[in-house]
Amino acid sequence: MQLSRITEHLDSYLRVAEIDDSSVNGLQVETYRDITRIAAAVDASLEAFTRAQEAGAELLLVHHGLFWEKAPLRGALYRRVRFLIENGIGLYAAHLPLDMHPEVGNNAQLAKMIGLVNAKPFLRYRGSLIGLIGEVKATSVQDFAAMVERRLGSPVKLLDFGRPAITRVAICSGGGGPDLVQAVEAGADVYLTGETSHGAAILARDAGINVIFAGHYATETLGPRALAKHIEDAFGIPTVFVESPTGL
Repeated sequence: MQLSRITEHLDSYLRVAEIDDSSVNGLQVETYRDITRIAAAVDASLEAFTRAQEAGAELLLVHHGLFWEKAPLRGALYRRVRFLIENGIGLYAAHLPLDMHPEVGNNAQLAKMIGLVNAKPFLRYRGSLIGLIGEVKATSVQDFAAMVERRLGSPVKLLDFGRPAITRVAICSGGGGPDLVQAVEAGADVYLTGETSHGAAILARDAGINVIFAGHYATETLGPRALAKHIEDAFGIPTVFVESPTGL
């Protein structure tokens, strides 16, 4: 299948042109080959590229792409781009468009995983609401954290500075620690995000709110997996998710 047909669908489905972002979203590196197999990953790393090549993919979908701000094409960035070009692999990136998508987004999938109901958009960033806030069945914060760890398959860090019984949950995948204040202002019992943040820990203790850090990488595997499944269903092209965890 032609690359342009897939990227045009993704651009529209993810509303790439409408969302302000520091990432250069959309097709970052093109390929001359027709697309017969697609890989998805969290990060545009050499490890992910190698695994995509081994899987026989001509296109890789990632959440964290190569291009964010203007940068010279040298060093590690040059080696990554060279690998893609030499192996005929295209690269498509979707950062905030994938975080906030109502169906395949990282936060939509995270909400589905934890059973969040009455979910509403939450956490304003660069003019967009990228997270969600809603309710779960009343439970202890320890049991909730254990459930997140079990379903995500990754260790979590619980800061139990708030109510021992929780129902109102705010979520933001990835590096949402610095935005904890918005969860406090929204009256959340617990804030579920990815990467640990020293500043967020101090605020959480002083504000009396529970925080669960479930891993930047782990919380952002959900969107790429769901997007790959969407493409497979839409075009009938086989897809594969390639792991390249950082442990963070």
